[in-house]
Amino acid sequence: MIHSLHLMCYAPLALLLAPLGQAQAQQPLSDSLRSRVDAVFARWDHTNTPGCALGISQNGRSVYERGYGMSDLQHGLAVVPQSIFHVASISKQFAAFSVALLAQDGKLSLDDDVRKYVKEIPDYGKPITIRQMIYHTSGLRDQWQLLGLAGWRFPEDLITEDDVLGIIRRQQGVNFAPGAEWVYSNTGYTLLAVIVKRVSGQSLREFAQQRIFAPLGMTHTHFHDDHSMIVAGRTSAYEPRDGGGWRISIPVFDTYGATSLFTTAGDLLKWMQNLDAPTVGSAALVADAQTSAVLNNGTPTGYGYGMTLGTYRGLRAVGHGGADAGYRAQVERYPERSIAVVVLCNASNAGPNVLLRRTADVLLGSSAPPVVAAIDTVPRQVGAESRARWVGTYRDTVSQQVVRVRLKDDTLVMNDGRRLTITSDSTARVAGAASAFVLRGAGAAPSALVQVPRSTRDLIFRRETHITATKALLAQYAASYYSEELDARYVLVAADSTLNVQHRKIRGMELSPAFADAFTTNLGATVLFMRDKARRVSGFTLTDGRVRGVRFVRER
Repeated sequence: MIHSLHLMCYAPLALLLAPLGQAQAQQPLSDSLRSRVDAVFARWDHTNTPGCALGISQNGRSVYERGYGMSDLQHGLAVVPQSIFHVASISKQFAAFSVALLAQDGKLSLDDDVRKYVKEIPDYGKPITIRQMIYHTSGLRDQWQLLGLAGWRFPEDLITEDDVLGIIRRQQGVNFAPGAEWVYSNTGYTLLAVIVKRVSGQSLREFAQQRIFAPLGMTHTHFHDDHSMIVAGRTSAYEPRDGGGWRISIPVFDTYGATSLFTTAGDLLKWMQNLDAPTVGSAALVADAQTSAVLNNGTPTGYGYGMTLGTYRGLRAVGHGGADAGYRAQVERYPERSIAVVVLCNASNAGPNVLLRRTADVLLGSSAPPVVAAIDTVPRQVGAESRARWVGTYRDTVSQQVVRVRLKDDTLVMNDGRRLTITSDSTARVAGAASAFVLRGAGAAPSALVQVPRSTRDLIFRRETHITATKALLAQYAASYYSEELDARYVLVAADSTLNVQHRKIRGMELSPAFADAFTTNLGATVLFMRDKARRVSGFTLTDGRVRGVRFVRER
């Protein structure tokens, strides 16, 4: 076992379970509590696996910091509390806060049209504000999915800020009207970094260092804007290798704002204390950062300035996760108990969100209500008839995203490869995810799948009439198509039951017929073909979660 820990002489267990504001002498966690917390991370506490760093604070003081597993498998270096991790989307709250500080300084307004500062964004007819980018309500298509569809390989290809700006300026449409929906978009946060630089004259790295990290004593934290820079104490990152063992998986980014924050568990605890008792930013700014956005129709989104705003066991829960290549991270605060937890991992299958909540359960004990599941979660054994009811093709008519469910060796499998586990006569949980589906309608072919929990709108996938592939059908679509928005060419080649995509970098992408002029890919995307007046296939649009309606035009 690896014993890389750092005990801070602060809060006892009694304080961890006491109401916010109760004054008690600060002491380290009890041996019993430490043992129970360590047990949560037992899977990663070995010398032959990557691992995690844990930080726990109470009333703004660190009470337990511990490393589990290895920081670098090649050199036999253990994770310690001072290990530095790439924390991916946890970066977003710092980019948002930096822009908010500029607004506090009177240098800009969060309700300014983003084109005032970033002319590279096309004019889509309706202004997009800085605030909408912060809240993920801008409608801007996601940069990572756009680059991936264009053929960029993750994590192998170096991606710069100019690369992101280049693909943004090519877009001819948005996912939805600004403020109409909430769809996560990394694009907006890269643009926040651009705005900071153009308004302040400092890079986001320099601005955040001067205005946030230095004042809070976050001495091991920076925005990483140079992939070649040596960082002492930096962890490597890994993903499981087929057949056993690990392979290195490290992102190569020279773009930041949406990602690329390097930090430690202890430094993030200092930041979370600032959200309880502000040193950086006014009390009003900090309160605004932790207030939910509201859509045009008045629906709250549960998202603030790069922070998710929810509840856990009846308590307010403010936090965020992050995932890039082999790095995984999660932070969360429970202000009503004055508890903050940080879990940073360097294995793609670590699941820090689960580890964090299990740690929180240990800390909260019986002082908070137990978790009540919104739907059934226990897998159930069902007969062939019950499984067959789920099989079908379903479409969300708002986003045009298609879900296909089929049976493979008595297992329900979706078109993106995820498994569905049946939990009741009408519910099934998505393997490895918090989401689930509810069948709507009776009989052998229910009318729709409803995804739960609800987002900012009801996600209802209505059943479509499935079509079967034939050579004559596939031949209609076999051709070369070009997308100006991606600067990418896809050649579709008819196989026995699918269309195979040929592209100089994309490998293994196949299109399977779903319903009339609609196909799904084995990677989860939806392709909707268009026809001209002569009913000849003239092109298609591609939709994939955070990207909707990217156009391809037939060349031959």
